Amino acid sequence: MTATQWLVLILVIQIIHGLGTWKLYTKAGKPAWAAFTPVYNGIVLMQIINRPWWWVILLFLPIVNLIMFPVIWVETSRSFGKNTSTDTILAVVSLGFYNYYLNYLTDVSYIENRSLQPKTSSGEWTSSILFAIVAATIVHTYFMQPFTIPSSSLEKSLLVGDFLFVSKFHYGARVPMTTVGAPMVHDTIPVLNKKSYLFNDDFETRNTSWQNKLQLPYLRFPAFENIDRNDIVVFNQPADTLLDMNDFSPKRNYYKPIDKKTNLVKRCVGIAGDSLEVRNGYVYINGKKNELPDRAHLQFSYLVQPKTNQFNPKFIKDRYDITDGFGIMNKNNTYYFSAVSDEAVASFKNHPNVSSITPNIKEKGVRDPEIFPHDPNYNWNIDQFGPLYIPEEGKTIAINLEVLPLYKRVITEYEGNTLKVKGNQIFINNQLTNTYTFKQNYYWMMGDNRHNSIDARRWGFVPFDHVIGKPVFIWMSWDGRSPRWERFFTTVSGNGKATSFLIPFLILLLGWVGFNKWKKRKALQE
Repeated sequence: MTATQWLVLILVIQIIHGLGTWKLYTKAGKPAWAAFTPVYNGIVLMQIINRPWWWVILLFLPIVNLIMFPVIWVETSRSFGKNTSTDTILAVVSLGFYNYYLNYLTDVSYIENRSLQPKTSSGEWTSSILFAIVAATIVHTYFMQPFTIPSSSLEKSLLVGDFLFVSKFHYGARVPMTTVGAPMVHDTIPVLNKKSYLFNDDFETRNTSWQNKLQLPYLRFPAFENIDRNDIVVFNQPADTLLDMNDFSPKRNYYKPIDKKTNLVKRCVGIAGDSLEVRNGYVYINGKKNELPDRAHLQFSYLVQPKTNQFNPKFIKDRYDITDGFGIMNKNNTYYFSAVSDEAVASFKNHPNVSSITPNIKEKGVRDPEIFPHDPNYNWNIDQFGPLYIPEEGKTIAINLEVLPLYKRVITEYEGNTLKVKGNQIFINNQLTNTYTFKQNYYWMMGDNRHNSIDARRWGFVPFDHVIGKPVFIWMSWDGRSPRWERFFTTVSGNGKATSFLIPFLILLLGWVGFNKWKKRKALQE
């Protein structure tokens, strides 16, 4: 929906609210016109139902407001003596229109000093759970969100089974674009295996239907810092097609809202304005080799030729901490190891049963059709890629048929323009042009596990509006069989080996529990 459509919708809601409550406002000693005044009517209503003014803010927070509106409807009816279970059910099921019945067809009286305490233990539990969900949703949406590392693309820095806290406020919390959905659930509701948000089931129109749903325009709170080169970033996968996660072709259907695309975590090796190139698997920025933080360890695949048939690849993998699997390449018993760090190579190349170790690097000029920009004129592959310019907000570049494959998706999908090619001429929004000015910043996200990472080399640039946040803390780690205690309560970034703060945390926790028990005991004695 456009900003104008949202404004019209909000005004319509104000009129509906005013028509259904103005008599209730007057019975509570408030002016009737207050029921029709945007925002102010919310503040006055909070006074009527004897709730704090800041509840009004919650009514404007997407997803949170889906929980708060039923609470307000019920609280309004109770403020006029309607306290039965039937009244509560009618207030919720009628989507608040029960107030029309109270406003026009009943002679209710306002209860000025009604008790806000639940009448039953079940009511107390319901109230506590409800507001716990509200608080958790606010934290989850605007401050800190838990994530789990599912793949080995950043192995050594982040391990499979790491449980992270991801800061939303470092890069500026993004306001949810999908306004109707389940709280604290991403794409699918667990167990039920149903979509967690309002969506259109018409496959043929999914690529355009989202603008006609209750979708907010992209909004973001001010950031505390910019994305720096080599930051680990969580973002929504630009090429997520919902049906096929491996389809990166430019002709695919785009029908998922941005904030409901699959969450990924990668390292940002190139920022807006950089010129990026991959040579033999290593990233070069503006002509200089990218230097990674000391906690990062690049990994590549290698071909290993053993000296005898007594070679034990599983022992090699476990002994030298090789991340991913292995296999036999051919009948000459050449073994393929899919993810080996430089440190592991330096160690096991001296193994008495190893004849040779060869990096499995693709040659320059050999095209891989699955690699961005998926165009036959670009002979790029996973190890030999670029150079290309990463778009920066406000910067203008020359556009011609040669570079168009690199930026076509940026111009159309990410920045909402129409694009047509007629002969050698390019038309953007029906205007003949040979330049284009970018509307937002873009980033280049890659995994440290260079031969086992589905990343920007396959689907291209990541727009800033797809960025979710910055991983800051590992609160738990599990290797599938047992906990990795040394990774509990460690920071994601920083120099040197990560330090676990588990013991200090447990000491503080025990101290806090002990202090509360002492405080309660002292209060009872008094």
